[in-house]
Amino acid sequence: MDLQAFRELLDPAGRKALAEAVELVTAGAGPVAAASALRKTHSAALTSAALTQAGLRERAKAKFGEDAAVMYFTPHGLEQATRAEVAAHRARRAREVTGSAAPRVLDVCCGIGGDLIALARAGLAVDAVDLDPLTVEVARANAAALGLSGLVDVRTADAAETDPSGYDLLFADPARRGARGRVFDPMAYSPTWPAVLDLVSRASAACLKVAPGIPYEFIPEGAEAEWVSFKGEVKEAAIWVGAGTTGRRATMLPSGTTLTPSGTGVETGPVGRYLYEPDGAAIRAHLVAEVAAMVGGRLLDPRIAYITGDRLVPTEWASCYEVTEMMPFSLKQLRATLRTRKIGNLTIKKRGSAVDIERLRKDLRLSGENSAVVVLTRIEDRPYVLLCNPPELG
Repeated sequence: MDLQAFRELLDPAGRKALAEAVELVTAGAGPVAAASALRKTHSAALTSAALTQAGLRERAKAKFGEDAAVMYFTPHGLEQATRAEVAAHRARRAREVTGSAAPRVLDVCCGIGGDLIALARAGLAVDAVDLDPLTVEVARANAAALGLSGLVDVRTADAAETDPSGYDLLFADPARRGARGRVFDPMAYSPTWPAVLDLVSRASAACLKVAPGIPYEFIPEGAEAEWVSFKGEVKEAAIWVGAGTTGRRATMLPSGTTLTPSGTGVETGPVGRYLYEPDGAAIRAHLVAEVAAMVGGRLLDPRIAYITGDRLVPTEWASCYEVTEMMPFSLKQLRATLRTRKIGNLTIKKRGSAVDIERLRKDLRLSGENSAVVVLTRIEDRPYVLLCNPPELG
């Protein structure tokens, strides 16, 4: 979809075509049937744009909920957009850290507007920029569709050439996709990491949205790194600079529970009745000891983020499994054990193991009506297998 085609969608005829396309997609019409129906009253270009947008709105429901029904998207913009719950959490924090009665935010690399929407809803005035004219039009249309135009101004500009000095907060979400797909090296972000840090150096405070796997050495000294998990899946990380907070933090959504370092130590010890797998946000934030303290547990190995304990202590910060058997890793022994127990449905987890999970699954030749969880790990440099079942709660 190009800029002209998108602008046509905003016209009365385009809105009508989009409404018809949404109805067809919702009704389950196939691509050929939907296109044929729309082509009776609309041009080929408008038909294509409307069906593309209708499909994107359907996909966007997972991230944006009810808002998706009135929003506009690009495929790339939807993929990189922040989930609404995560954006709302970050916007609340942004409002808190600015300490201003009427905070103003410069949102660079705004994309289709997921974060600027959340920031505006939190009461912050947002000046947003993006390098791509189509993306800017989409973000502007989304602000208008959600009644936020009075708090948002979106324009086309190079993020690296903006001046954040007159704002209470700089929000930066550098692009992390290239021609070959996802980009994991911050030096390959757009703008590059040095350009982002140059903007930060001229801002009174900043929040940087980054991939959760960002190498620790890229986190500026004196900043706070916050990893955010939504329903047990790590979504992203935010780096807060000059916001009065430092260190590491893990946040769980939708509850909003937060973990910070407590100075708690953690011991190692033998396998107990239960195995706890900490949430990825806690692991990335180096807060496994804090999770261990919650469940009264210990580590199997000081270098592996698996916790074991003798009591069942439910917590949203860890998945828990009941250990039924432990053995040194042996394909032959494991296969025989699973066959004896008639395990046909197997969940395989690993940490600190070099075993290829898909190859192992094929080699196990599973059959049977029962289910189990196998955990591959290392204890004192020796590979082990823990055969587990989900615990019975209540």
